[in-house]
Amino acid sequence: MNSMLRGPQDSGGLAPSQLDARSREIFRRIIDSYLATGEPLGSRNLARIIPMTLSPASVRNVMADLEQAGLIYSPHTSAGRLPTEAGLRFFVDSMLEIGDLAADERSRIEAQVKQAASGRTLDGVLEEASALLSGLSRGAGVVATSKANGRLKHVEFVALDTNRALVVLVGEDGSLENRVVQLPSGLPPSALVEATNYLNARIRGRTLGEARAELVSAREAIERELDSVTASLIEGGFANWAGGGDDKHLIVRGQANLLEDVKAAEDIERIRLLFADLETQKEVIDLLNRAEGGEGVRIFIGSENRLFSLSGSSMIAAPFRDGSQRIVGVLGVIGPTRLNYSRIVPMVDYTAKVVSKMISGS
Repeated sequence: MNSMLRGPQDSGGLAPSQLDARSREIFRRIIDSYLATGEPLGSRNLARIIPMTLSPASVRNVMADLEQAGLIYSPHTSAGRLPTEAGLRFFVDSMLEIGDLAADERSRIEAQVKQAASGRTLDGVLEEASALLSGLSRGAGVVATSKANGRLKHVEFVALDTNRALVVLVGEDGSLENRVVQLPSGLPPSALVEATNYLNARIRGRTLGEARAELVSAREAIERELDSVTASLIEGGFANWAGGGDDKHLIVRGQANLLEDVKAAEDIERIRLLFADLETQKEVIDLLNRAEGGEGVRIFIGSENRLFSLSGSSMIAAPFRDGSQRIVGVLGVIGPTRLNYSRIVPMVDYTAKVVSKMISGS
C-alpha cells in the first residue's frame, strides 16, 4: 500500500500473493474498465486486451475463480463482470498505484488556496478548497471543521433587554459568532462590561475549547474576583457555549458534478440517495471524523459504512492541521465507487497539506 494511504483496511483476508499473474491481470483489467466506463467487461473483450495468450474459455475460468473469491460479479445473466465492493477494497488496499499530481495541478491548488486566504475568513478558505476539489475531481468536495478550533480575538456582551444579552465572538481570522443568552436575575448593567473586560484579558489567541478549560479551572478565582452574578454570566454566557467543542461545520460543493455521468435509471436513483446522504450533515460529519487522528488519506467504499450503504458511493478524505500540528478538520471528495482513486488520492492529500500550511502560516 502506498504510504499516502491509511491502513490496513479489511480486504476480506486476501493477499496479492493469492492471485497468480493472469488472475491479477484479468482482475486489474476489470477494475480499470469499471473505473473508466462503469460497464461490465466480458471474456471475449478481455481475451483481446490482456498482454498474454488466453482463450475466452480460459478467461472465463479465471473470472469464475475471481467471482468465487467475492472480487467480481455478473450484473446480468451472460453479461461481463464488475468488481464487488470487496473487490474494490482489495484493489485499493493491495494493488492501487498512486499517481502524482501534474505540476499545473499543484500550482492551481496552491494559487487558489493562497488567493482565498487573502482577506477572507477560514470558512471562506475552506469553501474554496471544497469547490477546488470538486472541480478537479468532478465529484462533490466536502470539508468539516470544528467551530471550536478558531483562535479568538475578542468577546463582547451586548444587552438586548433586561433579560437577554448577545454574546459576540470575534476570531483572529475575522469570523463572527454570536448567541443570545439569558441574563441572571438582578444583573446590573455594569456587569456586562465587567464580564467583557474579564474575558478579553484571558481568551485572546485561545480556541473556544482552551478558553473554556481555563475558565473551568479558574472558577474559584472568578468567584473571588467578581460578584456571584457576574461570575454566573461568564459561565453561562461563554463557558457553556464553548462546551460544544465537537460542533462541526460542514461545507459541500459540486453536487451537480455527480449528475454528469448518469447513464441509467439505477444511476439516477443512486445519485438521489447520495444527495439525501449529503443532506444528513451529522452522518457525513461522523464519517469525516473517522478520517481524523493520523497521517495520510482514508478511503471509504460503499456499504462498508452506514452512510453509503444505499447509494453505493465512496469518499476519499484527509485531515488538515494548524500550526501546533493539531488536527482541525477533514477535507475530501465524495462520488461514485468508480472514482479515479489513483488520481484523487494524491489530490486530496496535497490539498490537505496546502490548507495546513495556510492555516499554520508556514
